Amino acid sequence: MSHSHHHHVDPDSGDGKIALAVAINLGLTVAQVIGGIVAGSLSLIADALHNFSDAIALIIAFAARKIARRPANADMTFGYGRIEAVAALINYTTLIVIGLYLVYEAAMRFANPEPVAGWIVVIVAGFALLVDLGTAALTFRASKSSVNIRAAFLHNVADALGSVAVIVAGTLMILFGWAWVDPLATLLIAGYILWQSATELPQVARILMLASPDALRTEDVIAALRDQPGVTDVHHVHLWLMEEHGAAFDAHIVAEQGTDPSALRQALKSYLKSEFDLNHVTLELETQDAQCHDAKVIGH
Repeated sequence: MSHSHHHHVDPDSGDGKIALAVAINLGLTVAQVIGGIVAGSLSLIADALHNFSDAIALIIAFAARKIARRPANADMTFGYGRIEAVAALINYTTLIVIGLYLVYEAAMRFANPEPVAGWIVVIVAGFALLVDLGTAALTFRASKSSVNIRAAFLHNVADALGSVAVIVAGTLMILFGWAWVDPLATLLIAGYILWQSATELPQVARILMLASPDALRTEDVIAALRDQPGVTDVHHVHLWLMEEHGAAFDAHIVAEQGTDPSALRQALKSYLKSEFDLNHVTLELETQDAQCHDAKVIGH
C-alpha cells in the first residue's frame, strides 16, 4: 500500500495576518483587564489573561516561523525546523500554568464572592468574542500546516469559548444576581484550557522525542525492505520526525552475495521515497559475511 504524506507549505504565507493578530490581541487584553477591574469580574480578567497568552503565543509562533526558515549550518546541521515544536511546547506549557492559576482564583472567589457589574462584563466580553473570532480566522489557514501556529490558533479558539462563557455569566448576573456564576465561568474557561493543552501536547512531544510519524509504522517499513530483491536482512533501523512534516530514515541493509551495493542502495532509496514518502534516507550496506552480529532490529 502506498503512503502519501506530502505537505506543500508556503513559508511566508500568513505572516502579515499573524502580525495583525498579535496587535489586536494586545489591545484587547488591555481593554479586558480594565473592564474586569471596573466590573469586579474574575471571569473577565481570566479571559484577559488568556487573551494576553494569545498575544505571547502568536509572538512566539511568529518568531519561530522566521527562525525555522534558516538554512542548516555547522552548528545546526539539521536546520532550525524543530524550533516550531519548541515554540508549541512553550505555548502549551504556558496555557497549563494559566489554567491552574484560574482554577485557584475561582476557588478563592467561590469562598469569598464579590459583587459583579454584569452589564460591563457582557459588553466587554461581547467585543472580545468578535476580536477572538477575527483573530482565529487570521491564523486558521496557517494552523493547518504548522503545529506551532496551531498552538497559537487554539489559544484563540479557547478564548472565543471563554468569551461566550463570560457573556452567559454576565447575563445571568444581570437577570438573577447570581455572583457565583462568575467563578463558575472561570472554572469552565480553565477546564477547557487544560483539556486543550493535554490533547495537543503529545504530538509536540513526539516531534521533540524523535518519534516515528503517526501515519507510518516502523515495522511496516522494515517488512517492506526485507521483501525487496537483493536484501537478506535489515537492522539498526531509525525512523523519526525531523520536524512536523519531514520524516527521516536510516538503517543497515544486509545485501545478498554478488549484489551491486551502489545499485541496491539507489533502488531502495527510490522505493522508500515512492512508497513511504521518505526523502531523507541513509542506508549502510553490509555483506552477509561481514555484517553486524547480534544487532538490534530497531535502534542501536
